[in-house]
Amino acid sequence: MSIADELNWRPATELARLVRGKAVSPVELLRSCLETIERLNPKINAICTLAAESAMAAAQRAERAVMAGDEIGSLHGVPIGIKDLTATSGIRTTFGSPLYADHIPSEDAAVVKRIKRAGAIVVGKTNTPEFGAGANTVNRVFGATRNPWDLALSVGGSSGGGAAALASGMLPLAEGTDFGGSLRVPAFVGSSACARRSDWCLDIPRRCHGMWEAYTDRWRAVPTMRLCCSKR
Repeated sequence: MSIADELNWRPATELARLVRGKAVSPVELLRSCLETIERLNPKINAICTLAAESAMAAAQRAERAVMAGDEIGSLHGVPIGIKDLTATSGIRTTFGSPLYADHIPSEDAAVVKRIKRAGAIVVGKTNTPEFGAGANTVNRVFGATRNPWDLALSVGGSSGGGAAALASGMLPLAEGTDFGGSLRVPAFVGSSACARRSDWCLDIPRRCHGMWEAYTDRWRAVPTMRLCCSKR
């Protein structure tokens, strides 16, 4: 197993602890993710828009904060993917639709603001069916996302890009949305753990955002699920 694979398969809570203890740097974590994305994403198509430059700038800022002894958030330095339905300032957000193929939001969605406030590093956008409407992750902008366990199979939807990125070790965390199984179906199909938060936990009416973590056994995911379901 390469150094990149070894880092990417660790729980997000452990990665955050290693960053906090200066055992691993945010830049090192990001590079390990980018290396794996470069190697695997052409086959799986989980990451539809890669924001490598802005992510590296954020990782460098995160590293300086750690070395300076600044107060840091609970996910400081941990790479994360954001579903392509969720607005990200300065990063293309297409909703999986040709109508928004070149759309670049000027402001982050509330959940992205909170993720950044916790210190996570946004690596890019994960694939989704058009407007999130579908149980399979395929659209006319980016095509189909494949199941990392068998590239001939679907990874489900609509948060399939995030699930595939986790199941393949490209990312340790991914944000997603869920109205009627959009987190839960890909979690089952792709062997990931997901947390679906209630509407009242966020200031966005009638939209639930969750966070994912890849895992090799179900118990490894528990600390991160507890963190992601907190009200902070």
